[in-house]
Amino acid sequence: MSLTVRPVVGRRAKISALGTYVPPDVITNQDLEKMVETSDQWILERTGIRERHVLAKGKGVSDICTEAAKRCLAARGIGPDEVEVILVGTVTPDMMYPNTASLVQNKIGAHGAWGFDVSAGCSGFVYALQAGVKMVESGMHSRVLVCGADANTRMTDYTDRTTCVLFGDGGGAVLLEPAEDGEIGFIDGLNEIDGAGGVSLNMPGGGSLNPASHETVDKKMHYIHQDGPAVYKFAVRKMAELTAALLERNGVTGKDLGCFIPHQANKRIITSTAERLGLPPDRVIVNIDRFANTSSGTIPLAMETAIEEGKLKNGDLVLLAAVGAGFTVGTVLLRWEI
Repeated sequence: MSLTVRPVVGRRAKISALGTYVPPDVITNQDLEKMVETSDQWILERTGIRERHVLAKGKGVSDICTEAAKRCLAARGIGPDEVEVILVGTVTPDMMYPNTASLVQNKIGAHGAWGFDVSAGCSGFVYALQAGVKMVESGMHSRVLVCGADANTRMTDYTDRTTCVLFGDGGGAVLLEPAEDGEIGFIDGLNEIDGAGGVSLNMPGGGSLNPASHETVDKKMHYIHQDGPAVYKFAVRKMAELTAALLERNGVTGKDLGCFIPHQANKRIITSTAERLGLPPDRVIVNIDRFANTSSGTIPLAMETAIEEGKLKNGDLVLLAAVGAGFTVGTVLLRWEI
């Protein structure tokens, strides 16, 4: 391996802590069999999902982020007052405004912090992570809390058998800090958007174009609308293309990776990308069977799974990748140095 580490003016940034949270309530495939015309076998064969966690009534995404943030800070051994910035990747905020970052700031007691939300579909965490990295690298801030969480079951039509099996709720948070001498941390990122794909995956109601009304509710415009085949084809192609391009421009191959942590939307997409990179299955993190697609929450949750399974170790070269509504694509290469 001849890793090409991009030069950074000032300092490098790394992930120094991780915390995750999923709500306790669960919907299994067997539960869905009683709700729509589907089967456990059909869901497993096409998606790899067995169950998904569901946020309780009266709770919002800010509550998921808050619990994950508390665990992250506890793992690092610091208090909320030491957090300078809060970034939240989500497409299911508690409300249109105030932003979720503001709600999390208040709930954890991060006095003096500022922040904002990043809306990039399932790529939200990866995009927010890269924004936070630049804040640390520039010297503007030294402790940036990056959350990725979604509650897509809130936007799911449980009479639509094609979408209701796909989504779950949950998320996680990481703390970004300056890397120590000799550490590499964040190496590179490669991203892309293709707005032509917006028609294939969206929630058309609730914004300025189609504000909430009896008509939008009657037309089910506040639910997730997806052209499954179109999304699948784009995800398979673009996740493979951008991950390969990111590795090539940094002088590494799939064989050099300690692990690959992809967005958990569909097991077949993950497998296809891993094969393209020449990665053996034991280096590919898959937990979609337990959590389903939690959108911006999938990658931090998969980081936790990787640690639990002993597949993510200090010093490992790690590749993150996501494809989401927009279309959006996000990839990150980093050295794990917690």
